[in-house]
Amino acid sequence: MTDTNDPHNSVPSVALSEGFVSGVITSTGPDSPGVSATFFRVLAANGVQLLDAEQALFRGRISLAAYVGFDPEREERILTGLQDSLKGYGQTITVDSEVDATAGSRPRSTHTVVILGNPVTAEDLSQVGRALANYGANIDRIRGISDYPVTGLELFITVPDTGPGGGQNVRKALAEVAWESNIDIAMERAGLQRRSKRLVCFDCDSTLITGEVIEMLAAHAGREAEVAAVTERAMRGELDFEESLRERVKALEGLDESVIDEVANAIELTPGARTTIRTLNRMGYRTAVVSGGFIQVLEDLAEELQLDYVRANTLEIENGKLTGRVVGKVVDRQAKAEFLREFAADSQLEMHQTVAVGDGANDIDMISAAGLGIAFNAKPALTEVADTSVNHPFLDEVLYMLGIPRHEVELADQEDGTYRRVELS
Repeated sequence: MTDTNDPHNSVPSVALSEGFVSGVITSTGPDSPGVSATFFRVLAANGVQLLDAEQALFRGRISLAAYVGFDPEREERILTGLQDSLKGYGQTITVDSEVDATAGSRPRSTHTVVILGNPVTAEDLSQVGRALANYGANIDRIRGISDYPVTGLELFITVPDTGPGGGQNVRKALAEVAWESNIDIAMERAGLQRRSKRLVCFDCDSTLITGEVIEMLAAHAGREAEVAAVTERAMRGELDFEESLRERVKALEGLDESVIDEVANAIELTPGARTTIRTLNRMGYRTAVVSGGFIQVLEDLAEELQLDYVRANTLEIENGKLTGRVVGKVVDRQAKAEFLREFAADSQLEMHQTVAVGDGANDIDMISAAGLGIAFNAKPALTEVADTSVNHPFLDEVLYMLGIPRHEVELADQEDGTYRRVELS
């Protein structure tokens, strides 16, 4: 029985005309111009009251359904009229008049689940379905959200326990599926809160860009291996970040400041970074980078990408040489979270409207403070606290987790001449 007091059930808000019964009429078959027009023309000719409708196209097939009110004496005439009129379109028609008028006409999903992988298999979706069913969660709708550089599916689901933390058990079960199946799964509450995200803040090294800037600088001093070992320990959370930063920067003492430009020119963006930032900017999001690296290396890149905010450490330079010291407050894990809050306040946003993306232990506070925290190919210390993890090397996945489909991204790129697909090896 439907509980009409449950806000996740939908009941008809328009009364049926006197003497009418409700029903669902469907038409399925090959898609072609004229199917929808003919369908509704026949309904109109029979005085049908339209209560709800939905149409979907999939790989050249159309599925059209209408929830209607009609005179029961006209049911056979409606069915025959639709069959005769749509026969030439290859459509199959059904009329189901045994529909409970109080049943939800359109499910109001409580959560969304995004599945990303290369590939995503039927077994993966089967495992997800079983994990959801074990907690009484229902899949209301599925749509494809990406075919490049990974396959992406977006599931709209209803979790029975809608109270605070009600989805935690489901989320944990899906995390286990992701780990076992080598796919990425993100689960968020559905509705306005998900759609309200408006600020995305990225860590820089090994997130927005592929390398570690301090190691690139250290390579010019012949001390790359030494610095890399300290970096790795800091990213795992084994060393205090500020202490490790100052230790590594000492290795740069005496380098000519021209090295900064050389390193800046050698930076490689993470695959999908340009597309991601460009799309977010196009949609009116605020974008930011907060880095434990160095502002002198990042400022030109931030300007090129049209980021709204950039914060990083400042290398001290005297007489054209690096002194081996940093100037001012170090951008550590606490500072990253503080900057995220600063950006949100400056943008007049609440923290639940923010997204943070990072890979290391020094991103923990920022990831925890954000409305959605994404661990990007991250160390275990970060994945344990993040809302979701990305384990494929494509930053585009951030867009899909926000519900932004690939075809809309590419359509916008085609319109402004920035469209390209790089062949994946």
